[in-house]
Amino acid sequence: MMRLLATTICAALVLGSCTKDNQTSEFRVGLVTPGSIADAAWNSGAFAGLQQIRDSLGVAVSHVEARTPAEQEEALRTYAAQGYSLVFGHGFEFQGSAERVSQQFPATIFVVTSGERVARNVSPLIFRLHEASYLAGMVAGGMSRTGTIAFVGGIELPPIKLAEDAWVAGARRMNPAIVPRSTYLNTFDDVAAGREAALALLQAGADMFHHNADQAALGTFQAVKESPAAFIFGANLDQSSLAPERVLGSAVIDLPRAFLTVAREAKAGGFVPKVESFGLRSGVIRYDPNPALLATVPAPLQAAVSAARDSIIAADTGATAARPAQ
Repeated sequence: MMRLLATTICAALVLGSCTKDNQTSEFRVGLVTPGSIADAAWNSGAFAGLQQIRDSLGVAVSHVEARTPAEQEEALRTYAAQGYSLVFGHGFEFQGSAERVSQQFPATIFVVTSGERVARNVSPLIFRLHEASYLAGMVAGGMSRTGTIAFVGGIELPPIKLAEDAWVAGARRMNPAIVPRSTYLNTFDDVAAGREAALALLQAGADMFHHNADQAALGTFQAVKESPAAFIFGANLDQSSLAPERVLGSAVIDLPRAFLTVAREAKAGGFVPKVESFGLRSGVIRYDPNPALLATVPAPLQAAVSAARDSIIAADTGATAARPAQ
């Protein structure tokens, strides 16, 4: 299995040669995602970040998809054994495996997105997406006609649950009587499950949807598009293109900007493993309204959302302010 995965990595997106010599001085960056980069969300954004590193820094990069915990740990180990300088484990679930592998490969920097803690050469990137989901919830609460909102999650990981709770809190700020409903699919990949969950929530009266379900959410978008009165908010990327007449806004993580910041520091030799936390103040996290539908949101509601955003930023004294990508 180890040889098979090493071959897969070599056949993935790579600029430069794939070598088993972990003494190479060439700076190379690997990315392991837990799902498809065609999800138009979490994994797609990470792949865009990898491409940004390749194009901006002119370094060799590689990507591999690894869905199970065993495959994920093996992928991290394979990259490190091949001498990759920087390896991104894209998701909360990579924390443990990165810590185990790092003990054997102290020269490789492992970055865990949505990670928990620093351990040796393991550094977490924390994306406070819940700050943007709160703003999306405010719009949903102010716009809902049925008084019922819905959240579709993939797997109930802590960052995803935090985003759901913030979505509900934002909605209740505008309408304390709002009724929240949620469904967790126990998968990030099943598009049909995402659609069926949304159809059931529509039947339960929901007219405003948010998600954090990666590829499975494509089915949620399908169901919302088929409903004459429902709207949805994107997650991780600006997803207004998935349903231009039904997406009111998106809670966005600018993954390319965050990835490039880390890679530039690592390449220069100045990266020290630490907790990097990005919120609205950093510009990495944003709530992006859909310009095509902005006129449908009442001006007082837009003003309330803007004021809430300013308050969150003003209260943030510990976020990492990402430097502009160059």
